[in-house]
Amino acid sequence: MRFLNDQVPSHDLTYDDVFMVPSYSSVASRYDVDLATADGTGGTLPLVVANMTAVAGRRMAETVARRGGLTVIPQDIPIPVVTQVVDWVKARHTVFDTPIELTEYQTVAEALSLIPKRAHRAAVVVSDQKPVGVVVESDCVEVDRFAQVKDVMSTDMVLISDATHPREAFDQLDATKAPVAVAVDEAGRLTGVLTRLGALRATLYTPAVDGNGGLRIAAAIGVGQDVASKAERLLAAGVDALVIDTAHGHQERMLEALRAVRAVNPGGVPVVAGNVVSADGTRALIEAGADIVKVGVGPGAMCTTRMMTGVGRPQFSAVLECAQAARAQGRHVWADGGIRHPRDVALALAAGASAVMVGSWFAGTHESPGDLLQDAQGRQFKRSFGMASARAVASRTAGETAYERARKGLYEEGISSSRMYLDPARGGVEDLIDQICSGLRSACTYSGARSLDELHERAVVGVQSTAGFHEGRPLESSW
Repeated sequence: MRFLNDQVPSHDLTYDDVFMVPSYSSVASRYDVDLATADGTGGTLPLVVANMTAVAGRRMAETVARRGGLTVIPQDIPIPVVTQVVDWVKARHTVFDTPIELTEYQTVAEALSLIPKRAHRAAVVVSDQKPVGVVVESDCVEVDRFAQVKDVMSTDMVLISDATHPREAFDQLDATKAPVAVAVDEAGRLTGVLTRLGALRATLYTPAVDGNGGLRIAAAIGVGQDVASKAERLLAAGVDALVIDTAHGHQERMLEALRAVRAVNPGGVPVVAGNVVSADGTRALIEAGADIVKVGVGPGAMCTTRMMTGVGRPQFSAVLECAQAARAQGRHVWADGGIRHPRDVALALAAGASAVMVGSWFAGTHESPGDLLQDAQGRQFKRSFGMASARAVASRTAGETAYERARKGLYEEGISSSRMYLDPARGGVEDLIDQICSGLRSACTYSGARSLDELHERAVVGVQSTAGFHEGRPLESSW
């Protein structure tokens, strides 16, 4: 990457401060662009779901990995629970979505409580593990809530083999206008479901899978006690990346934690560590054993670090400097935080990141772990919170004495409760992935890049005023 007219700015920059200039391109189509990462995580997309309790759960991990990204399970989750989540995610199908299953005798009220939580907006009624009907919300209109689903389900299903090619499934769904196709194995047992859009996506994205064909997933650990023991247990559980996470990564405890994890011998599993915002911090973590360094202090939507402490750094400049330092040692960085638009993803990758971490933007989706709530106007939302907030600290210190919990509670940073509204037209994380990848692929074609490495090599970046940034924003109504 180079700055326009080679004019390197004397001040640090956020994503809003910069833009990319089009260059000569021989890339004929956005689909000619390879978005796979080269950092050893096995991602076919450069997207990582941040290790936030309100964002990263098993449904998120399953869905994002199916499209090629990676989810990091938070460090606050007990290791036995993480093990269960890893097993569950790796057992998911790489094409078909995990269905909502109901028995014939469950009620319409139960169906209505579950269907809105999934992007595919349907439930499959099963008997002896075999599908006998499908229920969607429209089947339940003006129906007694205590009625049984067998009385409202549709038995006119699109049944397909779990070996059916997604294109064939798409054609069947397009012809019948059915809400979902129901996939079964050779014995007729339910395997999963596939929407028309899901079938289309299955032909456009490549799942992130391990050597055994299971979906990939990562997990985080802190820098406190038993780091080596926790790392060993997570490796035994089968995680595909270990993320050592603390707000201030350029400190002795982090370096000790990295050395402890390296002593465990994680083999081919990448070790990620952070967060830092300087070349010195990046080099220190790499020398201690990090394969990938997380970059970002204070840019997250739930983070109050900069307002509380004055500490941090504008994210574009932080990623640019840290990525340069990492590349000099044959390592990589993840840009963690500050992502609010698809353009931010493209700019972070142009600056040299191998992948971009997304947190709060994904919190307002069907796949995030939070409860689906409604405000007074009927708008659906989920609650998000920072991982250094009072809420997160209370959860993290639940096993400590009341005195220690109270003392730590005095020093929390971050927002404890923020409403993340679901877009009625695009409520699933896959909808956001579509937006991000569309913007990123187009950015690559504008730069003449066929891969992320070429994007970093060819990108020409300029500095703009606030007015320049707002000039590029679309208008929701006329002026």
